Amino acid sequence: MKIGLVQQANSADTAANKAKLANNIRQCAKEGAELVVLQELHNGLYFCQTETPDNFDLAEPIPGPSTDFFGALAKELGIVIVLSLFEKRAVGLYHNTAVVLEKDGTIAGKYRKMHIPDDPAYYEKFYFTPGDLGFTPIQTSVGKLGVLVCWDQWYPEAARLMALAGAELLIYPTAIGWESTDTEDEKARQNNAWITVQRGHAVANGLHVIAVNRTGYEPDPSGATNGIQFWGNSFVAGPQGEIIAQAPQKEEANLVVEISKERSEAVRRWWPFLRDRRIDQFQNLTRRFID
Repeated sequence: MKIGLVQQANSADTAANKAKLANNIRQCAKEGAELVVLQELHNGLYFCQTETPDNFDLAEPIPGPSTDFFGALAKELGIVIVLSLFEKRAVGLYHNTAVVLEKDGTIAGKYRKMHIPDDPAYYEKFYFTPGDLGFTPIQTSVGKLGVLVCWDQWYPEAARLMALAGAELLIYPTAIGWESTDTEDEKARQNNAWITVQRGHAVANGLHVIAVNRTGYEPDPSGATNGIQFWGNSFVAGPQGEIIAQAPQKEEANLVVEISKERSEAVRRWWPFLRDRRIDQFQNLTRRFID
């Protein structure tokens, strides 16, 4: 099947961002995409650079305005869309939530980001409660989607649990980039690590990985840092970690990539990692640290 990845630079104008996303989704569908994946928190700027209570006003219920807007588009185009939204679950309770829309515009399922970072320019713990829906794939007309979000992509346990639950693809909406004072060597190491760890998830689980990142520069409203240059490089990796397609670093891009899910079965027959796992010896994985 064909998968569309929308790598976009955003402004503070939510309506304009959504209109641009809609145009990009339409372009992917025109090129044959059956599944389109958007970047993390795609409706606006990455607001987590500061701890600002007023930013909670950006959150919305699910279902809500964004699922209505993109749901109508999914139904019109007959495609599955993966959204990434700032969810207002209740007063004082918010999540970073991925939503999967089915071809008829209905909500097929959602995933609440489990691993929440707290670093300079990425103050997500101020905004997001850790997810409580587990690592459960979402069944759709195009297959079982193992949807995770950004910081989750550094954790092999998350990818493994999605695979063990029957995920046919691993999908990561993402917002990650550089702080401008990093050296060029350090920037290269960070970018390469981000790509490498996800390619490792593809290899270890015999699954395709779809990672969709933001691009463009977004200033830090507080001036405490020099803002974030999102590094783009959205990509699709095959079940042996091979890069099938990759977007540029500093440019907006729509990628439409054809994959074969049957290839995952073939690779798992050659490399039967699930068969050979020593599950009788893995009890300590549930411990924080082994003293």
